[in-house]
Amino acid sequence: MAAGEGTRMRSSTPKMLHPVCGRPMVAWPILAAREAGAGRVAAIVSPGRDISAGLPEGVETVEQPQPDGTGGAIRAALPLIEAAEVVLVLSGDVPLISADTIAALLAAHAASGAAATMLTIELDDPAAYGRVVRLEDGSVEKVVEAKAAGDADASQMAIKEINAGTYAFDAAPLAAALAGLSNDNAQGEYYLPDVFPALRAEGLAVAAHLADDLAVTMGVNNRVDLAAVEAEARRRLLEAHMLAGATIVDPASTWIDAGVEIGRDARIEPGTSLLGATTVGAGAVVGPHTTAIDTEIGARASVLRSHVDTALVGEDAAVGPFTYLRPGTVMEAGSKAGASVEIKNSHIGAGAKVPHLSYVGDADIGAGSNLGAGTITANYDGFTKNRTTVGRDVRIGVDTMLIAPVEVGDSAYTGAGAVIKDDVPDGALAVSENAQRNIDGYAAEKAAKMREEQDS
Repeated sequence: MAAGEGTRMRSSTPKMLHPVCGRPMVAWPILAAREAGAGRVAAIVSPGRDISAGLPEGVETVEQPQPDGTGGAIRAALPLIEAAEVVLVLSGDVPLISADTIAALLAAHAASGAAATMLTIELDDPAAYGRVVRLEDGSVEKVVEAKAAGDADASQMAIKEINAGTYAFDAAPLAAALAGLSNDNAQGEYYLPDVFPALRAEGLAVAAHLADDLAVTMGVNNRVDLAAVEAEARRRLLEAHMLAGATIVDPASTWIDAGVEIGRDARIEPGTSLLGATTVGAGAVVGPHTTAIDTEIGARASVLRSHVDTALVGEDAAVGPFTYLRPGTVMEAGSKAGASVEIKNSHIGAGAKVPHLSYVGDADIGAGSNLGAGTITANYDGFTKNRTTVGRDVRIGVDTMLIAPVEVGDSAYTGAGAVIKDDVPDGALAVSENAQRNIDGYAAEKAAKMREEQDS
């Protein structure tokens, strides 16, 4: 069910598309259901609300014509229900329900022989949750609402088992019960739990499966709820990575998205964010204070105090500190981008080094080459971006400017302060000479002029 309006989010973004650790909220229960074995998956949506961007591939959508409650939402999917054998009902705004919990619910439903099985959980303080009233044989008699005074009597209010809002149904009895749903209530809505009395009236059993994961009650109605859910999701993701063999030095200051992969013996230092589809290889060190977005970091590489976005950092490569790798950057094995370096849409060959204080844009740097401090590729002529090619084992002198398009041949050198406008042959030294001129007495003349200006 993903048709909620989400007005309490106070957002122009549909509630179901708000991210939880980098993944749209609605995608979480869908992926968990698929992991638990679900086949055909449909999202019930509101008219005019396009949440397709948050749906995993292959998910169908069913439009609920009007906001008429959870029963109305499921009735909108009646053709799909009639074509199924077992129907699993999840809420799109309860993102942290796990595949294990779903699998356990489905197994309990199959074993019970009941027409419906609801997921329940016991709470020390059930608050306004609906209480689950069981019969002596353990089956469910009814769910009693507890939202307003008088909804439940004292004995019912003392019940700690509550309805978690997740269900498994045999499809045919559900389809029949949906036809008889009534909206004769104060809200004028159809409620899905109202099918339970109808099922019991037909002599069918309603079972309950008691869960032990409090996440099944962590729904999102507003930004406060969203923050709480994201904090719990982040805790679980970090714990899973640590149990799988990664070191996360300070989980409290580390943010890792749901799509991130981390190899064994990788070390994630404090203040680090690994976002999107980032992967970190075995034995790599990332951080402290590094952000990596959709980036591949190879085994044993290090990325220190840097920002890397849609880049590839090869095995044993070194990045940082204070380095910015922009989209399209590829650093081959053993290469280096040192302090205060920016690289964009460039290929840095194996073992090549851009040690510090340089900008490399739209360039190909050959294996084993070294770019001196202050190297700049002037890649933009005011109209188009042009490419620079530096061959293998090249030595670029400090403060060299490479005016693209230009090529520097294998094993070539440039002198310090050179401005390279023309191609450099293999093995050559390229210099650009500007004659040095010394002006004697300049400092005294400058000081005198400044005094005159101050006195005037």
